[in-house]
Parts: sequence; C-alpha cells; structure tokens
Amino acid sequence: MSPVVMAITVLCFYLLFYRFYAKGILARKIFALDDNAATPAHTMRDNVDYIPTNKYVLFGHHFASIAGLAPMLGPAIAVIWGWVPALCWVVFGTLLVGAVHDFSALVLSIRHKGQSVGTIARDVISPRTRLLFLLVIFFLVALAMGVFVLVISGLFAAPDAANIPVTAHPEAVFPTYSLMLIAMVIGFLVYKKNLPLWPMIGIGFVLMLITTRIGLDMPVTGFSVGDWTWSLLIYAFIASVLPVWLLLQPRDFLNSLLLYLALFSMLAGFFILSPDWVAPAINPNPVGAPPMMPFLFIVIACGAVSGFHGLVASGTTSKQLNRESDAPFVGYIGMVGESLLALLAVLATTAGAFATRADWESFYGSWDKAAGLHQKLGIFIQGNANFIHQLGIPLDYAAAFISVVVVGFAMTSVDTGARLLRFNLEEIGQTIGVKALGNRYIATSLAIASIGFFAFFKMDGKPAGLFLWTLFGTTNQILAGLTLLTVTIYLYRKKKPILYTLLPMLLVLGATISGMVMGIFKAIGKEQWTVAIVGTVIFLLAGWVLIEALLVVKKVRAERAGTDKLPEMK
Repeated sequence: MSPVVMAITVLCFYLLFYRFYAKGILARKIFALDDNAATPAHTMRDNVDYIPTNKYVLFGHHFASIAGLAPMLGPAIAVIWGWVPALCWVVFGTLLVGAVHDFSALVLSIRHKGQSVGTIARDVISPRTRLLFLLVIFFLVALAMGVFVLVISGLFAAPDAANIPVTAHPEAVFPTYSLMLIAMVIGFLVYKKNLPLWPMIGIGFVLMLITTRIGLDMPVTGFSVGDWTWSLLIYAFIASVLPVWLLLQPRDFLNSLLLYLALFSMLAGFFILSPDWVAPAINPNPVGAPPMMPFLFIVIACGAVSGFHGLVASGTTSKQLNRESDAPFVGYIGMVGESLLALLAVLATTAGAFATRADWESFYGSWDKAAGLHQKLGIFIQGNANFIHQLGIPLDYAAAFISVVVVGFAMTSVDTGARLLRFNLEEIGQTIGVKALGNRYIATSLAIASIGFFAFFKMDGKPAGLFLWTLFGTTNQILAGLTLLTVTIYLYRKKKPILYTLLPMLLVLGATISGMVMGIFKAIGKEQWTVAIVGTVIFLLAGWVLIEALLVVKKVRAERAGTDKLPEMK
C-alpha cells in the first residue's frame, strides 16, 4: 500500500472512531456525560487555575500541552523497526488505548473537583495509593521535561551564523521567545480590557508568521547547549507561576493554530509529492537495538498513549472544562490530533526525508548510528519541510516554520509540565504534612531543580538523551496503565462495563513493566546506578499500586456477594 493510500485510510479511521466509539460508546454508554452537572471550572472558579473556557480555546491548550516533542520524536526513533509497526501502534494504539485514556482521565477529574489522577486514585482505590501515584508522577514529569529541555537546547545551539549544524535551528529562537510576549499581551487585553478574543488571536497569529520570517534572517547564535538549558529553566519557572489566562491559554491557543496550519501544509504537500516508502516495512532486528517488543510501545510513547496526558487532563484541562459534553472533543480528539502528528513523523522519516533506501540506512542502519535525540528531530523537520516545499514555499523557510512549530510545542510542554510538577509537589506536601510545599514559589523551585537534574544528567561524560528517553517512555506508559487501572476500578465500583479500559490497561502495563525490568538489568550490567535506582523505585511503586487495586477489587466483590445474600427489603 502506498503512503498516500495509507494516509487516507488512517484519516477515515480517525473520523469513524470519534463518531461511533468516542461519542457513542464511551460518552453515552460508559460515562453517561451530563451537561446539567456543573464542572469544577464553575463550582471552584478562582480565575487562576479554575476558569470556564471556550471548548475551542481549551482544545488548543490541551492539544498544545500534550503534543510537545514526544509524538514527533518517539516515532522518529521507532521507525528503525520499520514503518508498519510504528504506524500500526500510532494509529490503533491511539484509537483504542491513548484516546480512551485521555478522555477517561478528563472525565474522572471533572467528577472529582478537578483533582489530579493521584488524588483520584486515593478515593477510588485506597489512601496509600495517592502517595504512590504522586511519586510515580514526580519521576515521570521531571524526566520528561528534563529530556525536552535537553532537546530544545540542542536545537537552539549554534556556534555562529557561519557554523550552524544541519540539525540545529537557531532561527527558531526569535519567533519562539516573541510568541511569549505576544501571548501575554493578548491575555491581558482579552481578560483585563475585555477586547474580543478572535480579532486578538488573528492579530497574534499574523505576528507569529512575521516573526518566523524575521527569525530566518536573524538566527540567534553564540550560545551553548548549557546556556539555553538555563534560559529554558528560568522561563519554565516564570511561566508556571503566572495565571493561566496571562500566558498559558493564549500561548497554547496560538501554538495550536500554528500547528493546525503546519498539519494542513504538511499533509497537503505530502499528497502533492506522493512519495514512496524508502524505509523497510518491517526491520525486526536492527543492530544494537533493544527488542521491538515491548520497546516499540515504550519508544513511541506519547505518539500512541501517554501517562503525561492524564496529568494534563486532570491537572489543568479539567479545571477549565465548561461542560461535560466538551470532554470527547477536547480529550479524545486531542489525542487523535497527536496521533496525526505522529503519523506525519512516520511519513516524514520513512518517505520524506530520504531519497533512497541507502540514504535511510546511512542514518538508521543501527541503534548507535542513529544519532542523538535532537538529530532525530532534525530528520522530522527535514522530511516535513520537503512536504511543505511542494506548495511553493522556499525550503529554508519551510524548515524554519517547522522548527518553530516543534520548539513552540516543546516549550508548551515544558511550562505546562513545570506547573503540573508544582501541583504534584503541593499534593505530596499535603499528603506528608509539609506545609512549605503549599507555597507555589517553593514548590516551583523544587520542580525546576528536578527538571534541571535530568536536563544536565550525563552518562560517560555525554548527555544521556536516548537512554533517558527510554526510561521516560517506560515510566510514562506505566503511569498510563495505572491511570487506566484507576478508571477501571472506578467503573467497576459504578457497575459499568470495564472491558474498554481493562484490556488497554493490561496491554500497556504488561508491555511496559517487562520493558522496565529489562532496562533495570541492563543499567545494572553497565553500572549505571542512577538509572537503575530510579527504574527500580518506579517499578516497586507501580507494583504496590497494582496490589492495592487487587485488594479493592476483592473487597468490592465480597461486599456485593454479601449484599446479594441479604433479604430483599420490602
């Protein structure tokens, strides 16, 4: 099947599953969404974290927050096993697992006062589970954001204008930082001066395109990876303590519009170019690579299912959802949008960036030959720039545009992640009785320090990007499985059908826990003790949550059996 026919088929699957599976089975049959039920955005409104939001604006925030680097980067790594495995998991993993996870986490949160998935687990499973969840979440977010900061820094860093590496994009610096200022001005004018939203967004979007063109002529060079890392950490601190209306909402919405334009342009260019596959359909044993199963699931990560999405859904999105019926659009379609981005990553790295099979193998010939994380992201940018070039856009501007999209979404994830990590530390403080963690500045400082630890973490004197990505992917999938476990227990208590969340949960946990065990033994063998210890702690925490859940199921079954034996009341 040609790439074009494959892409059309996938788009049809997206529409059918949303119409019949998400809005039909999940929304009506399983969760019985009710617009008469007031959401936390109304009942707990504070205009800082809780605020009713137009569903299209909220979709932009949610989509931008969950998209980040992962759906572009994960598939760009996973295609080393061939385009068929990567594409199948990106599509069907999303429709049957990832989108169900995101949607259900959002619904559970709005029905529990906008609480995080960790706090919900306390109510649904057991009090001990809350702290276990919060600790897993802490490691996940710190790991993920550390990797994102590392990759962005690598994309930004260039010695000077005459010595810009092929995989570096310093032209993205000016538009990326300009977007922050543009978003804050829009947020102030809309929320404080009551100016209409859409004209302001339109002006902001035009300014974004203009700054992208300026950035091409004004690449910011002369700063090292370390310099950019510190800059990004400082930005994340500031962004995570500001009210959501001032930066987070307008910046995310503008970013989402930029991504919509990019997705449309990339797809249109792809259909015009109509390329052929240059990568093998299946490449089961690349030299030096870990086993395709279970590591295909782990490496693709957010491109199909992500525990981080549950944190966004229950951390920021649920606090802004205007009504329950908005949940399928925001939660399920948000993940489908991420799958589309992952699909384009597969197409770009297997049919767009390379002219021949030999070219592809020169980059993906072995696990070690396929260079670091920002180099793989560079291949994504190169491939999709080739697609956009078919629309008559100069290749250098197309590459600059895609790089701004990539970095913009990575920045969105970094500051959203920092805010979520702050929420997480505040909840840990409540659980263990440390009042100081309730101060958002103290909690944010600790959050940024944790992110910085992994951003600067090195192995054998080199940034540990690819190894940290695998550890992040494993932790990420384990959290997704635990979130689905919480949803399943919730539905079981409510006497609702559980197969729609139970089967995805078993798949995700089975694959990732086995991958975690393999990774721990590999780290021990190489005496990589920090990675081994972090992995072991996460493994033990996940195992404890599973035991707690089994005890709850046993208790509920016993209660039901006891109830059945009671005489019927007259």
